[in-house]
Amino acid sequence: MVKNDFKELSPLEVIHQTANGLYDSGIIDGKTMRQYDELCLPPVAALSADDIKQVRIKNKVSQTLFAKLLNVSISTVKQWELGKRHPHGASLKLLNIVLSQGIEPLRH
Repeated sequence: MVKNDFKELSPLEVIHQTANGLYDSGIIDGKTMRQYDELCLPPVAALSADDIKQVRIKNKVSQTLFAKLLNVSISTVKQWELGKRHPHGASLKLLNIVLSQGIEPLRH
């Protein structure tokens, strides 16, 4: 049996890991597990224009490459960084992933 070090996990990660164990054991069904999956999704934070620019600069990519990795236009990245537009939906989720994990997940 693998021992889990819950000290390094967030409360939602502990809940999800516990629910996953219950699902694997047949104690909860797939519908209930999907509810836990949804409940335990990490929040998607809104990002300011400066936040977006800093994420890009920290990851050492140009606006052109950043736009390609996010599957948006260069104009969109420029407008985000100037505060004229704000990312939402999948773009905001991808920006949060880059913020937490770096640019590498988008390169694959």
